[in-house]
Amino acid sequence: MNFEDAARDCGIIAILRGVTLDEVAGVGDALYGAGIRIVEVPLNSPEPFRSITALAARFQGRMVVGAGTVLDADSVDRVRSAGGQISVSPDCNPAVIARAVERNMVPLPGVFTPTEAFSAVRAGARHLKLFPAEAAAPKTVKAWKAVLPRDVKLYAVGGVTPANMREWAEAGCAGFGIGSNIYKPGMSAADVGKAAADFVAAWNGLKGA
Repeated sequence: MNFEDAARDCGIIAILRGVTLDEVAGVGDALYGAGIRIVEVPLNSPEPFRSITALAARFQGRMVVGAGTVLDADSVDRVRSAGGQISVSPDCNPAVIARAVERNMVPLPGVFTPTEAFSAVRAGARHLKLFPAEAAAPKTVKAWKAVLPRDVKLYAVGGVTPANMREWAEAGCAGFGIGSNIYKPGMSAADVGKAAADFVAAWNGLKGA
């Protein structure tokens, strides 16, 4: 499964910031069971590369796995070696974007201004993370969509809930990155699955499923 296919199936990226190696398989199972098909393990989590390796092996061909908080090109290489397919960053770093493209990964750089968005596009990104989305607004997405290349997709990350997802989608968002509203340290796998199911239901509602 590649990123584009997974995002069409369910455009929700589960962000597992703080997940531990001993719980990542159970959390992954809960997310998959709820319908999530894209997961990122931020690199400021405990043993992130081992968690990425575990998820990539467990869900090979069924779920897209990668890293978040990727800040340098060397980290891109380590994520790829761990089996990661996506490289998600909080900022727009052309070197990180270019390395991900070079390694046949999908970069999702964080952008907050049109200047950052176009810098990311020029570096090779076709999927952009509007972050922090709660400090922007759906009308921001609508304005950007009017000027960005048609093949560039925007993902709102930060402050998205099942209740406000439709507003963002109608403005032009292709998907959403969801962190603490799906997973935060201390949550049981069952709780993660329930939270994820609420988001997937909202997503399916957008698509008329």
